[in-house]
Formats: sequence, C-alpha cells, structure tokens
Amino acid sequence: MAKSATKTAAPVINIGIAEKDRAAIAKGLSKLLADTYTLYLTTHNFHWNVTGPMFNTLHAMFMTQYTELWGAVDPVAERIRSLGHAAPGSYAQFGKLASVPDAPATPPKAMEMVRILVQGHEAVARTARGLFPVVDKAGDEPTADLLTQRLTVHEQTAWMLRSLLEE
Repeated sequence: MAKSATKTAAPVINIGIAEKDRAAIAKGLSKLLADTYTLYLTTHNFHWNVTGPMFNTLHAMFMTQYTELWGAVDPVAERIRSLGHAAPGSYAQFGKLASVPDAPATPPKAMEMVRILVQGHEAVARTARGLFPVVDKAGDEPTADLLTQRLTVHEQTAWMLRSLLEE
C-alpha cells in the first residue's frame, strides 16, 4: 500500500523581525516597488518619444535611467518576499499603490519630460525615506541598506535632471 503524501505547513518566519513589523515594511516596499515601476515605464516612454535639439543626449540619458530602474524592481520585490509577503505585480496594483503619476497620454516636449522625471525621482525618494522609521524600529538592516541605495540613485538622478532645466 502506497503512503499518502502529508502536507506540511511552511515554517514560521523567524528572522528577528516581528510579523507586524514585516507586514508594515512589506507594505511600504510595495509602494516603493509601484513607484519604481511607474517611473521606469514613464522613463522608457520618454526614451521612445523624445524629440528636439537635445534628442541624442536625452535619448541616451533616458535609456541609462530606465535600465537602472528596471534593475531596481527585482531587489525591492525580492525583499518583500524575504519578509514573507507577496510582491505586487500588476498594473492595477501599481496604479493603486504608486505616488508617481502615470506618463502623459500625449508625449510632452523634451524639457517637460525632464521636469516630469525630476518630480518622479523626488517622489520615489520621498517614498523610500518615509519607510525608514518602521525599518529602523524593527532593526531591519537589509531593507535600510536597500533604501539607502535607492535614495542615493533617485536624489542624484533628480539633481542631474534638474541641472538640465537651469538657464
């Protein structure tokens, strides 16, 4: 007689961070993921649709930026999973969670694209920074490290984009 397989529950997560704190951190990281993905999509859109005298410069700059953003979504999503929660992954979920607005339906002029991206990077930086209190309270150093890395990129990118808007 064949033995029937027994189901075993997944082990309880015991990484030194309380479930309540892991849930709060995952919620904040989900917003960061939504903001990052939305900004990625807008930046890629602008890469495709930029025109004007600065085409070559902006086309290349936007490609560098969207490539970096694309590389950032996976570590954020995987940190959410490491904390024992599901990562959002649909346009509907991202639309509800993101503080970064969707790209305009009609591509704006080049310098308006730059202005929109400055605002997007600043919004993502605010989302990341807003998560530090719960992360610090929970002693979640890996998430703090991830947030610090993301803040560095977004603040620097916003500064570089802002410099294009100076007259």
